Amino acid sequence: MSYHLLSSPLQGFTDFRFRNAQQKYFGGIDTYYAPYIRLNKKQVIKGSYQRDLNPEVNTSLEVIPQVMTADPDDFIFVIKYIQSLGYKELNWNLGCPYPMVTKSGMGSGLICNTEKIDHILDRAHTETDVTISMKMRLGYESPEEIINSFPILEKYPLKSVAIHARLGKQLYKGGVDLEGFQKCIDTAKHKLYYNGDITTVAQFRKMRERFPSIEHFMIGRGLIADPFLPSMIKADTTVYPENRWAIFREFHDEIYAQYDAALSGPTPIKMKMQGFWEFFAQATHNPQKVFKAIKKASNPVKYQKAVGEIIAAQR
Repeated sequence: MSYHLLSSPLQGFTDFRFRNAQQKYFGGIDTYYAPYIRLNKKQVIKGSYQRDLNPEVNTSLEVIPQVMTADPDDFIFVIKYIQSLGYKELNWNLGCPYPMVTKSGMGSGLICNTEKIDHILDRAHTETDVTISMKMRLGYESPEEIINSFPILEKYPLKSVAIHARLGKQLYKGGVDLEGFQKCIDTAKHKLYYNGDITTVAQFRKMRERFPSIEHFMIGRGLIADPFLPSMIKADTTVYPENRWAIFREFHDEIYAQYDAALSGPTPIKMKMQGFWEFFAQATHNPQKVFKAIKKASNPVKYQKAVGEIIAAQR
């Protein structure tokens, strides 16, 4: 059975700069999900969202916009906005686990509110012709939450339901709940996508074996930690290319240059790249030492020197 690899969106990381560079240097991802749009009270689409979804910077990728809201008017507003750009599908984020999101009844904090889910999906399907897909967790407090939502979801022609096999309250801690995901397979009528802890080729093989009926697998944090991962999964190999770190350096330099041009001053670019290196370091021989060296680099010259030394030490 063939399968598709999807990039799970991570706010602050998987924007158009990362997506384009990932595809150019590594490939392997079939569909990229853009980080969620979240409106302010005045229903204004922030400039960063507009730039990220601009069709001109996404010409060679299949990109699906995502929204995070619990407000039906905002949902309809975003549908009309993404349709004006030519997008035909909107993914609804009911997966975000962060407390400031869930406490306001959004992300995974909305899964238990089936009445609100029903109302928003009803309006979206009545008032627009967009295709809707879902990104969910098993629940916030309990995996029964997603099971209880399925009868509502089944009222609508959703394209798919991607499930991160954790609870919202876990954040990213603890293991994934594979039994909980199996129960979703046994219960749901919609096409399900698997998401959660695909960080190595071996882990992907395990998930394929464990869930033979699943054709779509989402990779989130594992894609940033190791951008080679999707192409290696597709090639069914655990052997990296001989010039692995030279390729990574080119990729790194491209996203660095783009973020440096977009951000104002040395502090924002330092913080942006430090965020990336929390993930990149995981693929090195000594993650703690590497991340410490990045944090110590107090200006762009020292940063580039640290990166050069880190990459030289991996060979």
